[in-house]
Amino acid sequence: MNNSIILEQQMIKKSQQKRRTSPSNFKVRLFVLTETSLSYFEHRHGKKKSLKGSIELSRIKCVEIVKSELSIPCSYKYPFQVLHDNYLLYVFAPDGHSRQRWVLALKEETRNNNNLMPKYHLNFWLDGRWRCCAQTEKLATGCAVYDPTKDASKKPLPPTPEDNRRSLVEDDQTWVIAIYDYNTQDPQELMLQRNDEYLLVDRSEPHWWKVQDKNGHEGYVPSSYLVEKTPNNLQTYEWYNMNMNRNKAERLLMDEGKEGAFMVRDSRQPGTYTVSVFTKALSENNPVVKHYHIKETTNENPKRFYLAEKHLFDCIPDLIKYHQHNAAGLVTRLRYPVCSWREKAPTTAGLSYGKWEINPSEISLVQEIGSGQFGVVQLGYWLDLTKVAVKMIREGAMSEEDFIEEAQVVMKLSHPKLVQLLGVCTQQAPLCLVFEFLEQGCLYDYLRNQRGTFSKETLLGMCQDVCEGMAYLERANFIHRDLAARNCLVGESQVVKVSDFGMTRFVLDDQYTSSTGTKFPVKWSSPEVFRYSRYSSKSDIWAFGVLMWEVFSEGKIPYDNRSNGEVVEAISTGLRLYKPRLASYNIYQLMNHCWMEKPEERPSFADLLSLLSEIAESEA
Repeated sequence: MNNSIILEQQMIKKSQQKRRTSPSNFKVRLFVLTETSLSYFEHRHGKKKSLKGSIELSRIKCVEIVKSELSIPCSYKYPFQVLHDNYLLYVFAPDGHSRQRWVLALKEETRNNNNLMPKYHLNFWLDGRWRCCAQTEKLATGCAVYDPTKDASKKPLPPTPEDNRRSLVEDDQTWVIAIYDYNTQDPQELMLQRNDEYLLVDRSEPHWWKVQDKNGHEGYVPSSYLVEKTPNNLQTYEWYNMNMNRNKAERLLMDEGKEGAFMVRDSRQPGTYTVSVFTKALSENNPVVKHYHIKETTNENPKRFYLAEKHLFDCIPDLIKYHQHNAAGLVTRLRYPVCSWREKAPTTAGLSYGKWEINPSEISLVQEIGSGQFGVVQLGYWLDLTKVAVKMIREGAMSEEDFIEEAQVVMKLSHPKLVQLLGVCTQQAPLCLVFEFLEQGCLYDYLRNQRGTFSKETLLGMCQDVCEGMAYLERANFIHRDLAARNCLVGESQVVKVSDFGMTRFVLDDQYTSSTGTKFPVKWSSPEVFRYSRYSSKSDIWAFGVLMWEVFSEGKIPYDNRSNGEVVEAISTGLRLYKPRLASYNIYQLMNHCWMEKPEERPSFADLLSLLSEIAESEA
């Protein structure tokens, strides 16, 4: 009998054995549809496919999409259902086109079955009831008529050039602009050309969007490489620097050293902007950076923008374009745009779309660059192209099974001030975690090795970097649990990124997890942690205050003359770390604000970030 493959694709299935919805209940499987069966396999690189389940097509009673208002907890956001015998299989496709293709193909192959359901349920069976009709019996009659012939015989036609051109000019579509080049050999992905425009097809996956180029080709690309095309989106312009503080702006413009070198950056007050420009016009031997706030009119609707009152503009890009040709009240005209964030493309969430399991043969190890409580860290290359840090987990150091279940969740935490987890190698011992590589290494060592060379502004910038990364984790409701200078890394231009977030949950070392042991980070722990092991974003805030102290003391050890037990006793009686010599009064006040006894009295990371920006502006 001919049993050729009709469709084959990697999708996600929901476990039928667990009622609670969490990422660990969803498994990536290779689905294969033939003329007689729907099968799914566990398929890892370098290993033989392992059959996990198979459904005879003759036993299928219903195939339909799932319509739900729920937030989908796995990475694929397009669910459909396959009802067979008395079992319900939920499958999640990566995009709408893929889901339609599978539903139509399955309907076509099962439309003549004699056991088809007259009605089906539109929404999920969840927490003991059907969300569409609130019935509490899983085998209850459906609430919507099932039409096995609806659209089943329609085969989607390949797009023609005319179709592509038509889809690219629809008014309700979202256009994006590539701000970096992106090269790929992955057939699921699309190459990006910097400054080219693309049609946004699907943004359900936060870090990998599907786009269509001008030739009608579609594929996934890193969302961090794109910005939405709107008339007033400043990110599309090379002179705009988001989240750039005054000190760093002055340093970059001074390094550029060209008359009229300039940038537009966010002002301290949200929603307002500043033009910073380098000039020698006031003194050839003493160049300066002048800062001009972009002002808005108050008596017009819509508002207009200006730097010099006689020259009003409808939008900021028009204002900048004018002053690129006319000084018109400025110390010099705006000649050379300076932009730091476009110099190097951001690290992607994973090495490519949908790839989190890395074949060990794709990694070439070069040399050992460090070690920690989990094991050795090696410098390596992925496919001889991408420099990576490979953390080789020592046997028995961590709960590997628990971490592997969580790895895909951790990989989706992606921010410029977090060290990106790119993937894991689980096919052979030891388990390896593959991270982006940062040239300057651990912040603690960097501070000690470069002691005496840092300006106060540089140290404050390091704290701001860490606070940005932690504010992102706070928004994602993710707790670090071991924030310290030793768990931050330094990259190019002294950018600091937070590393090892959440890792302590998987430590199996009793000395590390017990506050009575020498390894436990008591000196970074809040009172509720060393008393009750009660972790939260507020305990991370306490640790951030200690990290600020480490930074401004240039790598000194907190409470270095006290044992862990003495530290616990001292903190409980109200003792706090002394003011480092390089810390201003305002900085030290901020540290003490992080060390409030009651967690609810401590600020959030979002509040801290705002306060750090105010201090940076006021102390410039």
